[in-house]
Amino acid sequence: MASTKFSFCFLVIFVSYGILIPTCCLGDTCLPKEHAALFVFGDSLFDSGNNNYINTTADNQANYFPYGETFFKYPTGRFSDGRVVPDFIAEYAKLPLIQPYLFPGNQRYVDGVNFASAGAGALAETFQGLVIDLKTQLSNFKKVSKVLRQQVGNAETTTLLAKAVYFINIGTNDYVVPLSENWSVTSNTTEKYVDMVVGNLTTVIKGIHKTGGRKFGVLNLPALGCIPVVKTLVNGSEGSGLEEASALAKLHNSVLLVELQKLEKQLKGFKYSYIDFFNLSFEIINNPSKYGFKEGRVACCGSGPYGEYYSCGGKREVKDYNLCENPSEYVFFDSSHPTERVDQIISQLMWSGNQSITGRYNLKALFEE
Repeated sequence: MASTKFSFCFLVIFVSYGILIPTCCLGDTCLPKEHAALFVFGDSLFDSGNNNYINTTADNQANYFPYGETFFKYPTGRFSDGRVVPDFIAEYAKLPLIQPYLFPGNQRYVDGVNFASAGAGALAETFQGLVIDLKTQLSNFKKVSKVLRQQVGNAETTTLLAKAVYFINIGTNDYVVPLSENWSVTSNTTEKYVDMVVGNLTTVIKGIHKTGGRKFGVLNLPALGCIPVVKTLVNGSEGSGLEEASALAKLHNSVLLVELQKLEKQLKGFKYSYIDFFNLSFEIINNPSKYGFKEGRVACCGSGPYGEYYSCGGKREVKDYNLCENPSEYVFFDSSHPTERVDQIISQLMWSGNQSITGRYNLKALFEE
């Protein structure tokens, strides 16, 4: 039986500045009254190091040089030269870096937790046995909610979970097989497969809602045909294969938006930010100079004409790789993942962008709701 703990609120006075800040205490932890936690779910774009602690392959890990070289100065398990999107969103929300769930040290669950796992998909079959799939990420979140109830009490946890934002990026890895097999987007099989991927995602969203979550930030799929590694999946084609890849992403995205609109009507208190990652990524990749980049299509770290071979760090199947001098000039750090500077730019747009980028809410509005 969960122990009963009481919360109380008071004004913290910063005498030198004359500022009054409403503050609430949950058990032994005092938080600003407007505090909203961040719970992160997804794949390598969001993984802050969970895959450091599981038995997987080098393809699904980034715990070696040159990952992390520019900001942290050492590899953290993030698939970037520095920070990833959830790190920036936490900063904008006045939260500390959100720790990976499997981090072996002390966890501050009241700020949120990062459950994301590189290589994960909405389907349990996607890289099964090598990743923490989305359903398992949900199970881990439920475990955290139980720990919170034991630590700070039921009423306080219910409030914390309702005020928190649930940030989700998933689906790209589920389409690796269809892309490598050149599935036709117009085929009945593909449409059923997309429905299954989105269905698994919405089932997890319902599970988070049932546990107490109300506010969701969900990224749609990026412009898959513009990602360097996809060139290797569709036999290096610059033509129809890459167009088919982006068409597959568009199909997924259209189904996802319809399902989120349905959930808004079905689930009590449900609010969402549907983030148009597709057009954000397409715009930055195809107009890099507009955003201050010199290179939009060639990866900073990797091998092949576009850096499209997934060899960054020399730990993977292809051992030889090239590394650029200045990642901030590049859109892609490796063949699949953006540089920290791109993550910062798109995070700012997700945080405070207008309805053309985020709807119905941007992330700032969700945190303030």
